[in-house]
Amino acid sequence: MIVAVLAPLLIACFIPFLSKMKQRIHTGYFVFFVPFIIFLYFIQFIGSDFSPLRQTYNWIPSLGIDFDFYLDGLSLLFVLLISGIGALVVLYSIFYLDKAEKLGSFYVYLLMFMTAMLGVVLSDNVFVLYTFWELTSISSFLLIGYWHFKERSRYGALKSMLITIFGGLSMLGGFTLLYVITETASIQGMIEQVDVIMSSKYLPLILIFILLGAFTKSAQFPFHIWLPDAMEAPTPVSAYLHSATMVKAGIYLVARFSPIFSTYEWFVIIVSLVGILTLCWASYMAVRQTDLKAILAYSTISQLGMIMAMFGFGTQAAVFAAVFHILNHATFKGSLFMVAGIIDHETGTRDIRKLGGLVTFMPIAATLTLFATFSMAGVPLPFLNGFYSKELFFDATLGLTEANLFSQAMPYLAVLGSIFTFVYSMYFFFGTFTGPKQLDQLPKKPHEAPIGMLIPPIILVLGVILIGLFPNMVNAPFLQHAASAVNSAVEFQEVSFWHGFAYPPLLMSLAVVGVGILLFGTRKKWSSVYRVLPGKMSFNRVYDAIIQKIEPYTAKITNVYMNGSLKTYMSLILGATLIITFGFMFATEGFTINVDNAADVSLIELSIILVMVIAALATIFTKNNIAAILVLGVVGYGIAMLFVIYRAPDIALTQFVVETVTVALFLLCFYHLPKLKKRKESARSKITNATISIGFGTLMALIGISAHSTDWFDSISEYYLETSYTLGGGDNVVNVILVDMRGLDTLFEITVLGIAALAIYSLIKLKKNKGAK
Repeated sequence: MIVAVLAPLLIACFIPFLSKMKQRIHTGYFVFFVPFIIFLYFIQFIGSDFSPLRQTYNWIPSLGIDFDFYLDGLSLLFVLLISGIGALVVLYSIFYLDKAEKLGSFYVYLLMFMTAMLGVVLSDNVFVLYTFWELTSISSFLLIGYWHFKERSRYGALKSMLITIFGGLSMLGGFTLLYVITETASIQGMIEQVDVIMSSKYLPLILIFILLGAFTKSAQFPFHIWLPDAMEAPTPVSAYLHSATMVKAGIYLVARFSPIFSTYEWFVIIVSLVGILTLCWASYMAVRQTDLKAILAYSTISQLGMIMAMFGFGTQAAVFAAVFHILNHATFKGSLFMVAGIIDHETGTRDIRKLGGLVTFMPIAATLTLFATFSMAGVPLPFLNGFYSKELFFDATLGLTEANLFSQAMPYLAVLGSIFTFVYSMYFFFGTFTGPKQLDQLPKKPHEAPIGMLIPPIILVLGVILIGLFPNMVNAPFLQHAASAVNSAVEFQEVSFWHGFAYPPLLMSLAVVGVGILLFGTRKKWSSVYRVLPGKMSFNRVYDAIIQKIEPYTAKITNVYMNGSLKTYMSLILGATLIITFGFMFATEGFTINVDNAADVSLIELSIILVMVIAALATIFTKNNIAAILVLGVVGYGIAMLFVIYRAPDIALTQFVVETVTVALFLLCFYHLPKLKKRKESARSKITNATISIGFGTLMALIGISAHSTDWFDSISEYYLETSYTLGGGDNVVNVILVDMRGLDTLFEITVLGIAALAIYSLIKLKKNKGAK
């Protein structure tokens, strides 16, 4: 599985080279086979006898962080959507994106995102899942802002990243608490310790943190505001990220952790209420939109809310309906995004007010839209898969047995949200393809799209029809396993179209269609209601106000400490280190002084230390550059003499060499610097300086004494003495430690010095070049 997960990222490394051939062959053709092969590999696992698979690859075993990939019915559903829809999106993009575009960047970002999503749904380790989770935010930021020369693209990309990364960091907090409580980073391991988690005092905090991650990623109310602005991305990105994959990551997270939280009352209440509220609000707001992709954006939010609500219900019927609708939504919504892109590509606009009568110019696109929108609306026809999952949704709301207002209100709210779903679906289709033609309003003369652009939505619409005609074809071998991974009590239930006229969900569907037709026909008469609700209220305004306020305030705060003064920087760094370290060690009783095993101090040692102290104090009061350097050198040579006394001649020689070179270099540099001048400082400044200096020095001394006085761990020196010869092959322990035991440290230190040398060389060259001019 690790090959399947990392394959897109590995192929992405070669895309910049392959994109150079884009004038002869579109880069998308090279990319297409990556998700297609992944899809073919995973489709083999579909079957009634499928059982979960696990593969583990070591990464950071000392921290319990490994690539633990777990494939069960739920992750298989998402993997097939990610790879299958991904292959169709790449095929669609070949005809949508011109060769003049920066195809190399586009496909690198797309493959990066594909790897991230595969990692999210297959990872069993919560910290690896989080790593891939944030990679989805970064890669989607790059994809949304692909047309970075557009201000709205940059705005949408930043907005999506800020909101989703905020949720991601919250989710990490929840994962960390779960790890501390269960002492395992495995999701399956956590599921086995449900009792431990349920009895934890941190349970409410864990739930809120994880749900924040899920709600922000899946655009749940009130975090939904980023998704409409993300529609500034190219249509292939919208079809992939915002209909089938990224926005469903939050859905996946809730489904994956449902076995842990499903018995917790607040999980049921929060997830169900947020989901149903998102369904109602987003479907209501979709009707007021005029941009085709904006309509689809709000429709996606509403559909995600419906799925989220069903996972919140947690019953067998609700979980199966949610899993079923995840599949159905990917088919009809993916095709609709592609059709929206086709309309924009062939007419030059997505403004529904300028469109109309396109059925005569684009009959194939109109036919595809008809099936997809009617399926999304839940029209009761046997060849539309959306109707089945919508009916199961209604059935799940009626199956809530708790006798409270919460449960009793759910069927009514479900019908309300579905009515507006019907209205915006009809609005999308009839507003685009019927009515009077407005050719004078269109930048381009409309015509049918090339066949290559039509094939992907045709395949998806065929999926809508086939699943509608044969719903049980994907039930037992596929959906049943996915639902069981969320709720182990889910049993096989046959999906059928007809249950009789007295079947309550059918009556609810008929009510939706009836009221929906009435509202759609009178839309212009009641659309003024949007002036009242939401009116001037908007979460977008809240977001914009926060961003606008943050920038000037953070600039003011930054300017306070980033004032160009080296003294200020050092004072802040040392002061913060002093306060935090001292406070932590004091709170944890880390300071320990024990001189029982200390050696006697000889007169010569005291003499050397006294000279070093006098020299250190002299540097404060001297007013001459050269004198200050020479006096400071006394401190370094004093340390070298102590090494000689302590029988460490090699370290003493090193210290002598380093100190001699340092003093010589300082003398060369300070020769060209101005003379030291006594700066006039206030009494407050002097007290601050003295406090930081004395406090930091005292802290370092106490840390050194405490480290020597404690015996919490066995000394590592014995290990070095025992293994320096057998492992390092050297008699000199110090050399073996530096070269072998800590070889990487030494290598990186040399690398840092090399980078510093290159930087100095560049500065010298830059100064010479300026001087030459």
